[in-house]
Formats: sequence, C-alpha cells, structure tokens
Amino acid sequence: MKIFNNLESEVRSYCRSFPVIFSAANGAWLEDTEGSQYLDFFAGAGALNYGHNDPDMIAAVIKYLKNDGLLHSLDLHSTTKANFLHTFETLILQPRQLDYKVQFTAPTGSDAVEAAIKLARKSTGRSTIACFTGGYHGMSLGALSLTANPEKRGLAGISIPGIMRLPYENFLELSTLEQLNVIESMLTKPGAGSDLPAAFIIECVQGEGGLNAISKQWAQGVAQLAKEIGALLIVDDIQAGCGRTGNFFSFESLGIKPDIVCLSKSLSGLGLPFSVNLVSRSQDCWSAGEHIGTFRGNNLAMVSATVALQKYWSNDSLTSTTLIREKQARVQLASCIESAQQHNIKVVGRGMMMGLHFGIHGLAEKASKELFKHNLIAETCGAQNEILKLMPPLTIKSEEFQKGLKLVADVSIELAKKHQDTKEVISCSLV
Repeated sequence: MKIFNNLESEVRSYCRSFPVIFSAANGAWLEDTEGSQYLDFFAGAGALNYGHNDPDMIAAVIKYLKNDGLLHSLDLHSTTKANFLHTFETLILQPRQLDYKVQFTAPTGSDAVEAAIKLARKSTGRSTIACFTGGYHGMSLGALSLTANPEKRGLAGISIPGIMRLPYENFLELSTLEQLNVIESMLTKPGAGSDLPAAFIIECVQGEGGLNAISKQWAQGVAQLAKEIGALLIVDDIQAGCGRTGNFFSFESLGIKPDIVCLSKSLSGLGLPFSVNLVSRSQDCWSAGEHIGTFRGNNLAMVSATVALQKYWSNDSLTSTTLIREKQARVQLASCIESAQQHNIKVVGRGMMMGLHFGIHGLAEKASKELFKHNLIAETCGAQNEILKLMPPLTIKSEEFQKGLKLVADVSIELAKKHQDTKEVISCSLV
C-alpha cells in the first residue's frame, strides 16, 4: 500500500473501504494480489451492469486495436460511431418509439448533466433548474449545484445561483397527489415568488440519495407540470439506466418521455468512459461547437457499447432475468427483515438497484465492513449512509446471486442482534 499512501491524493475514497490491491476481474468477481476472490455487489458504482470483462466485448476491442481502429476522433465521423448510432437506434430507440438526437458529451456522467442543463437554459431562455431533495448529479460545478448533499456541495466553495430544490416523492409525509400539489403551488401559486424553471432534473431511482424510487403517478404528475409551465424534463439515467431497473431506461415503466436523457456509466459495457445525452429533436437547438470536449469521440467505448447492445438488448431476456432476480432478492431479504423487525430494516429500490435501509445509525456501514471480511463488496448510500446498497452485475449467475444475498441477510441479522444485545446490557447496567 506504500505507493498509494505516498503518492495518491487524500481524496481517494472507495479504496479506503476496500483496502486490498486488486489485480484481475471476471464476471461478478474481483481478485486481489494475494489470490483472494471477492463477490462484487458494487459493479463499479453501476458502471459494470454486464460484469467485468465480458468476453465478446473484450474480443471486439482487441480486434479493433489490432486492426488500427480509430481511437480518438473528437466529433469527426467514423465507421465506429455510425455502427453505434445505427445499433442504438435499431435496438433501443425504435422499439420504444423514442425519437431522440444523440449528443456525444465529454466522458463522464457529470459532463452529460452539464450539457443537459446548459441546453435547457438555452432552449427556454430561463436560468433556473429545478432539482430534488436527495438528488445526486455529479461533482463538476454545475452538476454539483444540483446535488442535495450539503457537504459535497459546500466543497465547491461558491454558491451557484439558478437552482430550485423541490421535495422528491415521499420526502414529505403526504399522499402522492398532495405532494404534487405542493410542488405545483411552489411554482405557480400567486405570491410563491419562484421563477419558472428551465427544466426539472430527476432520477427515477436515486442512486446516492438512498435508492428512493418514484411512482408512476408522481412521475407523470411532474412531467405534466413541466409541460404546462414550458419547462423541459431531464431524466438522469446515468446510474439507473442501461437495464439496472429492468428495462433499458428507468422511466419506461413510468409512462413518461423526457426531453433529455443523460446516459453514462454502463453505456460502454466495459466501464470505459462514455457519455451521451438523448435530446428531443425539438430541443436540439445547439449551434455548431456550442458544447465541445476533447474526448467526446471515444471510439473504443463505442465498439464495446455496440457489442453490449447487440448481445443484451436484441431481445427481452436480460430484462426478464433482472425482474426475476429482483423478486428473488425481495423474498430472500425478507428473512432478514423478519428476524430483525425491531430494528426497522426494510428493502428499498427497484430492479437490481436495491438495498437494505437500516433504522439504526451506523449499522449499514458496519454491514459493508463485515461483508468485506467475508469477501463481498457492497457500498452504502443515503443522506447518512443508512442504506446498504446492493448492485451486482445484471449478468451474475444465479448461484452467485443467491450466495451473495444469503451472506447479506446473515450479516445484517447478526449485526442487528448484536446491537440489541448491547442495548440490553446497557439497559441492565443502568438499573
């Protein structure tokens, strides 16, 4: 570890939770330099929906490299880009009756968000962006201003204007209709004093914010309100997209069609840097060169992305498997809930983007550390890291998935029992 401690910035994060040196990976497994294998329920924070080193994608990339394939092209035309666009249109857009233009942004999800809010402001002539409690949209300055976490946002060192924060569904203890009425009143009621926003930006399942998932009624209510007041609807599908919730897009089952969709993370299939925005034709009002980036032409990522689409999205097999796995997980984790009811543990999330919400502060982090000791990697999320986040590859084998779920349930139950025993001891000592 000496080289990392001496030379790598103190900003490093995930490696502190999982302090080993990884040397190889395959499917749902990581291997360290000592030969120990770890079941991956982290999946690169959602960048590895198809697992590590898919053999068909690797083969295509190796072939492309050996044949002197174009690697860097800015936004020049390339055969690789043409193949990706054709495949994306044929397998993703047309079957869903979606008519989007594809904007290649710079490599990260934050870059996609920056481009989306910039385009919304240009298209509408308004400056305010409406975002939601619990939201996370990236660490660059504009995206960070939309992020709910005050500690992360405070590191920007400056307060960015033009942001309106609204309550995400169930943030308020009201019915869905009442929650929608609150949002509408905040924007349109005389005397509210709010500027109409250029856009609403939402995550249909909040990745870092706690795996909160919106209902169809709430999603359609926000979409309708956006239409009525002339605002765009942006869906940040960076973590929840590419099949993570079952369908390719997280908004498909909600009956809405966003004006802009931000995609990244698993889009390349191999975890290579790659981001795009899907933009409604009526909103594609860019002039040439108004939003640029040196690495918006990652042809190698387009090669693997094309294979990923062809392999996993030519039929509904992956979607069906993901939804079946979600049901399996809810059943298996139910034992955890039943055995520790007094600790208010509950399953949250949607699809294979789910987790355990612990009602006791600190237990989720303890669960993550204990699971790592048993060679399973899972992170935490939520405003107070109160949720153990379970995001294995969508392609994980059934026996691997069941093994991981059993371990999660066993560790969670044991921690809950230990906490209860500690409380009882303390209670007795005070008598």
